[in-house]
Amino acid sequence: MAKATAGPEIERLIQLLARLPGLGPRSARRAALHLIKKRDQLMTPLAGALQIATEKVVVCRNCGNIDTMNPCAVCSDPKRDPSVIVVVGDVADLWALERASVLNARYHVLGGTLSPLDGVGPQDLAIDTLVARAQEPEVKEIVLALNATVDGQTTAHYITDLLHDANVSVTRLAHGVPVGGELDYLDEGTLSQALRSRTPM
Repeated sequence: MAKATAGPEIERLIQLLARLPGLGPRSARRAALHLIKKRDQLMTPLAGALQIATEKVVVCRNCGNIDTMNPCAVCSDPKRDPSVIVVVGDVADLWALERASVLNARYHVLGGTLSPLDGVGPQDLAIDTLVARAQEPEVKEIVLALNATVDGQTTAHYITDLLHDANVSVTRLAHGVPVGGELDYLDEGTLSQALRSRTPM
């Protein structure tokens, strides 16, 4: 067992930081040390921002995004195309698509993907509300922007079946060779999908 190198308060900070995605014990220790060294410039403002976020952040009642207003800034934007709903598994996926600034549509966050092995079924996701939104007269297209994993594709097929009778076009993201990707470094599944989804020049 490793010896404690700091007091219990600092060790607690390190343990909490280590729970964040992308941070292991070593990275958390470095981050904690940096925060402590830059207490006035970083730690105090960070603590204040976390306090405000804890008090004011809510889940959007329309799409499932997280924001400090309800409905969120995306749903409240009158310039958004109400005929297209982009379905994502998680809020992080919504934010990633927004960074790309390609489609000025509305969103729907499922809150995960179907995963029988993990005990996640349709009742655990916001699928019923998606089906209800798809029935709205202005909605013409549902874009399934789900991960290209087994669970993501299973969820996409499940939703497609549910929307079979809705008067909407159901599309999905293209899969294949990434921009800047070299064929020699791609896995067989990606290459296979890219060949099946080839388009005319």
